[in-house]
Amino acid sequence: MAEFTIREVEGMRQVRMNIEDEMVRARRGALSNMRGDIRLTPRIPAFGDVFRAMFTKEARIRPYYTGTGSIMLQPSLGGYHVLDVLKEDHWILEPGVYWASEGSLKLGLHREPMWSSLWAGDGFFSWKTTIQGHGEVAINTPGPVETVEVEDGDLKVQGRLVLGRTSGLKFSSRRSASFPRNLISGQKRLRVFSGTGKALVCWTPYWNQHMYQRMTGETIDGSLFE
Repeated sequence: MAEFTIREVEGMRQVRMNIEDEMVRARRGALSNMRGDIRLTPRIPAFGDVFRAMFTKEARIRPYYTGTGSIMLQPSLGGYHVLDVLKEDHWILEPGVYWASEGSLKLGLHREPMWSSLWAGDGFFSWKTTIQGHGEVAINTPGPVETVEVEDGDLKVQGRLVLGRTSGLKFSSRRSASFPRNLISGQKRLRVFSGTGKALVCWTPYWNQHMYQRMTGETIDGSLFE
């Protein structure tokens, strides 16, 4: 199996992938440098992928890296989390979260229910990346990640704290309190994940990314160097 590690230098973080006669893939434009006998191959997306890309921020072209050597992806003030996907898992990642994965993992798309995504502020068409198989995947994250297990219950969060979930958790949007008390609660609508499964949650951001966003009003999408 490919080896995924996270390197941290001067408050910035980046993903390293070591491969030995293997294949991995990464988000388009994510490469920083590579050493060894490695071939980069961008694959043309299928027509269905191009059509769905019209309604989502997810890139449809994710280059493959094949061979033996070491691949370093772009650094970021944000962070990365390496997730070990099991055969029985079916993960659904939020838009923009996917960064890189082993070639053996199968990537797909999942569309949330229209009314749920509309009330949550995501629009009628909310497509998200799915991951199945067995292997490792690196995801973009604004801070440290915690895996929360939900058993026949609800996980309710204010804002986009949940970066990914297993398919046993269904997404919906609810008022923070019953009407009309929700109008004076000071809380926006909650994002609710119901059922049984696991969720990847980022409760707090890294301080340096938080300060950058507060000072500039800009978000960090992958790297400062792109």
